[in-house]
Amino acid sequence: MSVDHKACPHTDPRDRRNFLGASFALTATAAVGTGAFSELAYADALTKAQRDKLTPDAILALMKKGNKRFTSGQMKDYNYLAQQRASAAGQYPVAVLLSCIDSRAPAETIMDLRIGDIFNTRMAGNIENGDVLGGMEFACKLMGSKVVLVMGHTSCGAIKGAIDNAELGNLTGLLAKIKPAVAATVYTGERTSKNYPFVDAVARKNVELTIAGIRKDSPVLAGMESSGTIKIAGAMYNLATGVIDFF
Repeated sequence: MSVDHKACPHTDPRDRRNFLGASFALTATAAVGTGAFSELAYADALTKAQRDKLTPDAILALMKKGNKRFTSGQMKDYNYLAQQRASAAGQYPVAVLLSCIDSRAPAETIMDLRIGDIFNTRMAGNIENGDVLGGMEFACKLMGSKVVLVMGHTSCGAIKGAIDNAELGNLTGLLAKIKPAVAATVYTGERTSKNYPFVDAVARKNVELTIAGIRKDSPVLAGMESSGTIKIAGAMYNLATGVIDFF
């Protein structure tokens, strides 16, 4: 059944969805902080108060739920214009993502996200550098995001290029930053870009090394994680199944 959103832009229940499905009100129980929550409130965009109630574990749990909606074909029927209007005056993203530029792995879609829910940095091979870290520090220290998520994906072209020692302009230097993951990957089979299990193993190791690099190269983020203010986590997106493996 179609709905005329223009005629009723703010009252249609389908227009008032929460983060990864709607905005939240967390249940005040001893379980808060471990991912327990109640989706009690609906709004077009997160407010600061709603964002501040969420714990890092709760945010990761909601990302997982959003991916489950994506893989089951039960994504929310969002009104993006309503989200745009609601977030225009201010933003309160809950997380900052570092993901690959691969066109098949758009984080906002595969986690069923809305406008204003996350900061998303995209870099071939999801590698970190000083500029990326600066953005992450802005997102967490200044803007209040509580999760730093590094997400790689299967069949990654950048990973294949690093395995093959590909050289092409500025790409050569980028792939050089992935090569430590190739060397560090423990694998007994064929270590070539034609062996997809090996490619995926390297991609996962690359995520792990990127996380280690974030902690090493950003005392700001490492300190926030040590104090429990934020959580730095990793994930792998499977292009074939649509499933995100959080680790």
